[in-house]
Amino acid sequence: MEDFQFASIVVSTIRNAPVLIFAAMAGLFAERSGVVDIGLEGKILASAFVSAGVAYTYQDPWIGIAAGILASVALALVQAFVSITQKGNQLVAGIAINIAMSGLTFVVAQYFFQQGGRTPDLGEARLSTVVLPGSDLVADIPGLGWVWTRLIGGHSPLVYFAFALLPIVHWVLFHSRFGLRLRACGENPHAADAAGISVQRTRYTAMIIAGVLCSFSGAYLSIVQSGFFLRDMSAGAGYLALTALVFGNWRPLHTVLGCMMFGFFAAVQIQIEGVDLPVVGRIPGSLIQMIPYIVTVVVLAGLMAKSVAPKALGKPFVKSR
Repeated sequence: MEDFQFASIVVSTIRNAPVLIFAAMAGLFAERSGVVDIGLEGKILASAFVSAGVAYTYQDPWIGIAAGILASVALALVQAFVSITQKGNQLVAGIAINIAMSGLTFVVAQYFFQQGGRTPDLGEARLSTVVLPGSDLVADIPGLGWVWTRLIGGHSPLVYFAFALLPIVHWVLFHSRFGLRLRACGENPHAADAAGISVQRTRYTAMIIAGVLCSFSGAYLSIVQSGFFLRDMSAGAGYLALTALVFGNWRPLHTVLGCMMFGFFAAVQIQIEGVDLPVVGRIPGSLIQMIPYIVTVVVLAGLMAKSVAPKALGKPFVKSR
């Protein structure tokens, strides 16, 4: 089972998906409230850098994750101030954050660490994997050993947290008072305001939640997957997360399935790189790296017309007098 290539793809899919799941769930809260969160990419980069830098400095991944949360929430509040309080263009605000963080993280990393815009290897400051009870006993059992030790076990705590988010987010959005208010602000903010709901406070709360969730995406990239921060290491994960939102029609379960789909194609990309395939032979690496983005274009082209976004998405709320 260990040599079965498809088994490696499945495990890689599970390990690739959390980056997108965290970002997509962050975007889900923001956009369900009516705010377009195009700035996911910038928040991922900021939290990835801060998490890696602080984790390396203190040699503690959890301190790094906490610092990454603060950085991402700070950016989310800036974005909320421009988009909600100042009623600015939400797309421009998000793109500005993305561009600013792409350059700023590189410059600050170069200033502090002098390693070409990256942080040193984290070493012991990386998050350790979870070893499930009884792993040693079942490790040599065909099938069961692989499922227990690699498919279910052997992942970072953030992987389990990412998949645990699905039922939590679903309950919050569809079975809690806050979720009802959140969706009302995204669908008809004037009706929500007439019912006594503070649209501005609800949207600010949604942006703070989005900042917290997005920070885990950046922390996962640097503290779990790579073990260091590298310039633009998010590689479009924020935009892929937004595509997963469109694929999932702004619903948690379908959005997570979209993230799994992108994680699967990323895993396939890794598996076939440098491999001689039947008939076509060895595919150039640049073409292989295009796979997730080609899938993105196909998904958007096929589903954009069928997806129904929150009706007030992207529209600043002006209180009726």
